Amino acid sequence: MLNPEIAARHIRLLLLDVDGVLTDGRLYYGNNGEELKAFHIQDGLGIKLLQRQGIEVGIITGRSSALLARRTEELGIARVIQGREDKSRALDELLASDPLPLEQIAFMGDDLPDLGVMRRVGLAMTVADCSTTVASHCHWQARRRGGEGAVREAAEFILAAQGRLDEAIGAYL
Repeated sequence: MLNPEIAARHIRLLLLDVDGVLTDGRLYYGNNGEELKAFHIQDGLGIKLLQRQGIEVGIITGRSSALLARRTEELGIARVIQGREDKSRALDELLASDPLPLEQIAFMGDDLPDLGVMRRVGLAMTVADCSTTVASHCHWQARRRGGEGAVREAAEFILAAQGRLDEAIGAYL
């Protein structure tokens, strides 16, 4: 069995699913057809902490959303693939232009479409309220639920394993 703390020491890219990871997985539709998503501010800061320590963050998601495009732009996330059900193939596309060894990649997902990527990367991460099958295939599971700070928890886990958490939060102390 893989030791998640040892695997986290080598991570240079954290890839995230969106619905169920960065959001609570619920879809909100307004009367005029607009779609709404809620993103947790602590997850955004966790992403920024990683980026400031030289760890890149990217997105692979099965759904497409202008809201997500806005949020990724706000957070400075450049590696984004939306609307792709075959996430393993999307991973290949993401790495084609800027390769990185799979051992240096973590992926945080929550449901069955995420398993293809989770089984390939160096560190498979998930949220507290993931599917049972996903939990059985991951290396590390957050205590927090999707959309409720689980990404922040993952970011702090990676930074702590790399001995950089204190430095990352030092600017706030």
